[in-house]
Amino acid sequence: MPALTPRRRLLVLATVCLAAFAINLDTTIVNVALPDLSRQLDATTRDLQWVVDGYNLAFAALVLTAGSLGDRFGRRPALLVGLAGFAATSALGAAAGSPAALVAVRFVMGACAAAIFPTTLSVITNTFPDRRSRAKAVGVWGAVTGLGVAVGPVAGGLLLAHFGWPSVFLALVPVTLVALGAAWAWVPESSSPASARLDVPGLATSSAAVGVLVYTIIEAPSRGWGAPATVAGFAAAVALTAAFIVVERGRADPMIDVTLFRTPAFSAASGSVTLAFFALFGFIFLVTQYFQFIRGYGTLATGVRVLPVALTIALGSLGGVALATRVGTRAVVTAGLAMLGASFAWIAASSAFAPYLQVVGQMVLLGLGLGLTTAPATESILSVLPPAKAGVGSAVNDATREAGGTLGVAVLGSVFTSLYASRLADGPFAGLPSRTAGAAESSVASALGTAASLGRGDLLAAVQASFMDAFHLACLVGAGVCLAGAVVARLALPGRTPAAAPAVVRAHRAAPDPVRSTPAAAASRPAATRSAAPTGPAPNAAPGQGRGAAR
Repeated sequence: MPALTPRRRLLVLATVCLAAFAINLDTTIVNVALPDLSRQLDATTRDLQWVVDGYNLAFAALVLTAGSLGDRFGRRPALLVGLAGFAATSALGAAAGSPAALVAVRFVMGACAAAIFPTTLSVITNTFPDRRSRAKAVGVWGAVTGLGVAVGPVAGGLLLAHFGWPSVFLALVPVTLVALGAAWAWVPESSSPASARLDVPGLATSSAAVGVLVYTIIEAPSRGWGAPATVAGFAAAVALTAAFIVVERGRADPMIDVTLFRTPAFSAASGSVTLAFFALFGFIFLVTQYFQFIRGYGTLATGVRVLPVALTIALGSLGGVALATRVGTRAVVTAGLAMLGASFAWIAASSAFAPYLQVVGQMVLLGLGLGLTTAPATESILSVLPPAKAGVGSAVNDATREAGGTLGVAVLGSVFTSLYASRLADGPFAGLPSRTAGAAESSVASALGTAASLGRGDLLAAVQASFMDAFHLACLVGAGVCLAGAVVARLALPGRTPAAAPAVVRAHRAAPDPVRSTPAAAASRPAATRSAAPTGPAPNAAPGQGRGAAR
């Protein structure tokens, strides 16, 4: 395939960004509809967590498999199939008549998203082989994906102001279909069948390990963190991870080279992305309920008030990549995680009815921190990987995002739910019938409805106080996690001096660029040209900087 023209590259970038925007929009557009789902479908807080996390669980469990299959059989078909399935399941979500049916649809939506998301980054990696241009493209991609996550509440609020909750699912259909048409028209085929052979044992063990881990975390609050089932789940996740490592180390051509995790530019950057999305998803899950249940805002007003997060994520993503080229990835990512921690700490110290401008400051700090963390960390991950493994490498990045987001909702949501129920049980609700009190402890919407129907101000005050105590504790937990991550990033991430990547990565980088080389063209080259890896430094590299080096 001939090299793509600059205009075609921009069209490809716009297409994959639109696809990423659609699936990231879905991760939070549903959040603003949670109170409506609670009221209209009689969903409990645990049901609401599964509506959010069912999508994330399927995504996280299948994204590595989807990335590997895309590398092997073609990234364009994976993108097209994923987008078509996502549009269809979004329409099905609008027709769900019970929490269980909606959760089932969300699982399928997550599987379709798993086929889409790693493809978007792998297409960027192969369309922009030069690191400088790729970094800029990743910055744009990061800004758009961040916008998708943060614009979700705004779009959801606008829809819910005029339509019912099914509209938040139906709205995804036209966006996805436009992305599908653009992908059909402009995204070129790329695959690496020789360098990305199908690794069935690796696919099975990686999917099982991630799936069991995320499921155990989601269910732990209701089972108990020390319950036998929870302990067994964590043990199974560890065993499956160990099995995955053994399988991959024993294969001549593994799905992913596990020695990559010895490279801080890969492992520490992946951890930073996980923590950033832990913070974002946990914050969005809690703040949309805070605005509606405590401040009494409608869905549209709630969505608009979350908009500062969306705008500053975009600014932080674009600025983060530019800053990383000047001061190094370590400094930028560390500052981003510290800003996330400071934002959560500030929220935890605020009163229930703090001025909105103060809340704006907190959201700006959080949005900038997220952008500064994720875009440079994502570019650092991609810089270590060969083009032939772009899909799997992108899937690792995507898995860290989804795992982080799922953990954010599961952990912060569980901390909130546990303390809220405990506080409410110690107040005036204890004097109500056990069924009424139990419903109030499991659902904030039910508690507010009970207080309103009985006309008792003491019940309303108890709900508000219990909510804010739980909200503040969850934010303190978020602050501690992010600040600890900032310390680890400062110690583990490489600075401006590049760190050598594993030798196998340097060998993979010698392979022809699959976007610009067909299998036939590659096969026609002399064997020495196809297989030999350069032993000297890359062109224009500083002394001592190998081709596999990464910031």
